[in-house]
Amino acid sequence: MITLEDIRAARLRCQASIRRTPAPYSDTLSREAGNTLFLKLDNMNVTGSFKERGALNRLLLLSEEERARGVITASAGNHAQAVAYHASRIGVRAEILMPMFTPLTKVTATQAWGATVILFGENFDEALAEARRRERAEGKIFVHSFDDDGVIAGQGVIGLELLEQIPDLEAVVVPIGGGGLIGGVACALKESRPGVRVVGVQTQALPSMQAAVTAHHPVMLPPAPTIADGIAVRQAGVRNLDLVEKYVDELVTVDDEEIAAAILRLLERQKTLAEGAGAAGVAALLQRKTSMQGKRTAAVIGGGNIDVTLLSRIIERGLVKDGRLVRVRIPLLDHPGALQKLTAAIASAHANIVQVVHDRAYFGAHLGEGIVDITMETRGPGHVEELLASLKQAGYRLEQVR
Repeated sequence: MITLEDIRAARLRCQASIRRTPAPYSDTLSREAGNTLFLKLDNMNVTGSFKERGALNRLLLLSEEERARGVITASAGNHAQAVAYHASRIGVRAEILMPMFTPLTKVTATQAWGATVILFGENFDEALAEARRRERAEGKIFVHSFDDDGVIAGQGVIGLELLEQIPDLEAVVVPIGGGGLIGGVACALKESRPGVRVVGVQTQALPSMQAAVTAHHPVMLPPAPTIADGIAVRQAGVRNLDLVEKYVDELVTVDDEEIAAAILRLLERQKTLAEGAGAAGVAALLQRKTSMQGKRTAAVIGGGNIDVTLLSRIIERGLVKDGRLVRVRIPLLDHPGALQKLTAAIASAHANIVQVVHDRAYFGAHLGEGIVDITMETRGPGHVEELLASLKQAGYRLEQVR
């Protein structure tokens, strides 16, 4: 098990190459979460995630003979980029196994840092198994993304920084995949200031650490889809389980809808881009999933490498849930000027039309009429109610499409 001295040594070892990321206070999110909330922005590292700390520390611990053999690893994306970037910086060859459905942005970024990328398997665990097979066959040094003492110690540096950046820190909320991040951070915090509360957050789809704590040993969960691909780990690390059982006060889960809402909140209110895994801690706080209220709390934003197509869907769905995007289905008489009259009624209600679909054959349209699906931007739920009431008063029969 790592110690506080291991984490301090990692900080000294890596400090010339790893930036100290900011931890600003968020007034808006503090009010929504019910805590005095600071955001540890590790999405601002060069490769966009906290993984750089652990990857670099582990690489710098390699002997000259091990450097010559090269390294191999498996990753859903962020660890891959971190290993690729720092391996190229220090002149070590890197081979990365990534799941077949890893977002393209993470694959291309990893390749751009100079690593050899091999897409394999349906999920992280299948890619991991193949990487371990190639490790034995090719004689490379395996750099685990979370179950490695050097990696864990590197991630723990975040805990040391938080204690320096936030006076009177009372609690830290950390996303959990395999547990490398929370293992290191919890050790740093509890060994430095035992009174700081540490809360871990997992995706509800794959609560592997919760299962491991319950069973007191790592448990392999069945695969499950989640937008938090960075913490979609089916089995927690052995080393990290020991650290979690010793240092972590509370474990909670959040679902994909809650994570998506947190991504949108961070983007809109804080002007911060977080991927699903990076937003999990904020999601737990906004949904009041933890037992804490009114504490000086830091949430670790572990990464910002989100696929832009997924981000666009999250934004659109978030606008719908917030009542700022609404779609209605309206039957119209099939004669000239009917659609113009409808759009004039919408304009008078101060809504903005973003899409119109006019169909005569589907949606149960009768002969002599068409069905219009019309999507509009509004100011929020109250404005939606005013808009629908105005259209009904104008004589339109309508159905809100949800």
